Amino acid sequence: MLAGCVLMVGSSQRYLISSRLFEPAYLALYRSGELQRRAEEAVSMLTHCQVCPRSCRVDRLADQKGVCRTGRYACVSSYFPHHGEEDCLRGWNGSGTIFFTWCNLRCVFCQNSDISHDGGGVEVSPERLARMMLHLQSLGCHNINLVTPSHVVAQVLEALVIAVEGGLRLPIVYNTSAYDSLQALRLLDGVVDIYMPDFKMWDTPNARRYLTASDYPEVARQAILEMHRQVGVLKFDEQGIARRGVLVRHLVMPDDVAGTEQILRFLAEQVAPDTYVNLMAQYHPAGLVSSERYPEINRRITAQQYRHAVRVAEELGLRLDERM
Repeated sequence: MLAGCVLMVGSSQRYLISSRLFEPAYLALYRSGELQRRAEEAVSMLTHCQVCPRSCRVDRLADQKGVCRTGRYACVSSYFPHHGEEDCLRGWNGSGTIFFTWCNLRCVFCQNSDISHDGGGVEVSPERLARMMLHLQSLGCHNINLVTPSHVVAQVLEALVIAVEGGLRLPIVYNTSAYDSLQALRLLDGVVDIYMPDFKMWDTPNARRYLTASDYPEVARQAILEMHRQVGVLKFDEQGIARRGVLVRHLVMPDDVAGTEQILRFLAEQVAPDTYVNLMAQYHPAGLVSSERYPEINRRITAQQYRHAVRVAEELGLRLDERM
């Protein structure tokens, strides 16, 4: 067993998938032709784009750009074996991360604003995106980790078809802000093995102020419920590598603007009491945050705030990721 993968809070029961028997979900869809059909449907959605909850309705096939500032093709900032992800994703060879440029949110505190707000990266064809996936597999990565993919679901699906034909056999991690449309998520049903949503904020006024998306809380709640319906609780192989399921991230923020306790209660009471959660303590002022703008979050969280969040999660029976 990979040491330190997860700390079980509550029941010590393991959910195991044999590495010998495991097959990524998308392979069955490819063999039936359904993966190809889904890719075509997703691409057709770009003509009056409603891929994400923004529903900008611009013609991205004609390279028009809405809130996400992405036209016909995805933009990629970087791709590499990531050794800083959760232990059960990175293992010993790293998680094969592909960082997509731009985002459909506008978080004022974004810690990757050079990528998500400023657009650092290059436009890639489906063939090039597929080659990135295959390269990461050749390096021994444990999975393909799609970072900020909500606005490029169509581009991912058409690249995945090509990658499968090239021999891709790794599980797909959908690493998202949770600002995902149900329509897009249903196209991903049977495609994504591991959903890793970051549930950012509970209250509508705070979502409007800090994420520029007043509908974020309700969208995120519905999205996470759908993700759990598709893949269930997080499951591991014999070596402690995650293979399928939901792992929720949550960033604890100053002044409790994120609504941490409400989010944890939602996960325990409406998603599943054995949901895996990574409570993140690394918030720091970034992006547009300053003492003049957003002074209430222009500081780090306290140790007491973080300990309270952990205590709530433990009392609710949630399963906490050990490495913070």
